[in-house]
Amino acid sequence: MEKSEGRNQTPIVEFILLEFGNDPELQPLLFLLFLLIYLVTLAGNLLIVALVVANQHLHTPMYFFLGNLSCLEICYSTTFLPRLLTSLLTEDRSISIKGCIMQLYFFGVISTVENLLLAVMSYDRYLAICQPLRYAALMNDRVCGQLVAGAWISSFLSCTIVIIFVWQLTFCDSKEIDHFFCDFSPILKLSCDDTLILQLLAFTLAAVGSLVPCLLTLTSYVCIITTILRIPSSSGRQKAFSTCSSHLIVVTIYYGTVITVYVVPTATTLKILHKIFSVFYTVLTPMINPVIYCLRNKEVKECLRRAVHKLVAIRNGQWNLTIFSIY
Repeated sequence: MEKSEGRNQTPIVEFILLEFGNDPELQPLLFLLFLLIYLVTLAGNLLIVALVVANQHLHTPMYFFLGNLSCLEICYSTTFLPRLLTSLLTEDRSISIKGCIMQLYFFGVISTVENLLLAVMSYDRYLAICQPLRYAALMNDRVCGQLVAGAWISSFLSCTIVIIFVWQLTFCDSKEIDHFFCDFSPILKLSCDDTLILQLLAFTLAAVGSLVPCLLTLTSYVCIITTILRIPSSSGRQKAFSTCSSHLIVVTIYYGTVITVYVVPTATTLKILHKIFSVFYTVLTPMINPVIYCLRNKEVKECLRRAVHKLVAIRNGQWNLTIFSIY
């Protein structure tokens, strides 16, 4: 039996994102909250990128991947928040079908790249701790560039295959999406066509792009923790663990919220919880990642301290020069 049987066949040209309800008193508060989150996300991740680029001490594979992750988080937030902020400000929740599909496309690409990049970062920490003598040879500049490029290329290819099928769907009947962005499952529910093959294709590609990196990350950290526990001195164990603790926290938060969103059933009683966790991994995680890396990483904190001192010295020098020129 076809999916479209018994449904209104009038095609629609736009969707309505229900977002967070219609309470007029809540909209300004949500706008200010998400605007603050977006500005902090941009500032924090741009700071990480600037520190990695400007400091020779951070020109290592670990910080190369961290800089790429920060660039990715900026793209991640920009995929959702500008449109959400505009909607909260203007109360116009409509989005064209083309715009919705493009948002879905970029969301899929960036999500897949992040999964792969987190796996690459865990592999980097595995080599640094478990294979320290071979680390420089196995994780050189060329390999780092190839890993990042491979993550982007494979993500674009896999998501392009899915989105080609999504472009061919016809949408009818309801046009309301009970979410704050265009996710895959809510869009398919509004289609008049039979989407079984598309769902199987998307599930297969998602398993390869998400489940495999997750398993690789878990395997890497099992080996890392096993190796750390074998270190005889407590100071050695603490030093080894400090090099990967920040990434481990980020991985735990990211995969924990993603699994909660996409594994927990989305029954009516759980829709609000589903939406909250979606906000967490799409909006809050990009904001807190720079905080985690800065607060738990001595090298990043030291580079940040030197940069602040240099800026203060430059400003004091300019101030003294201004006073001198007046007199």
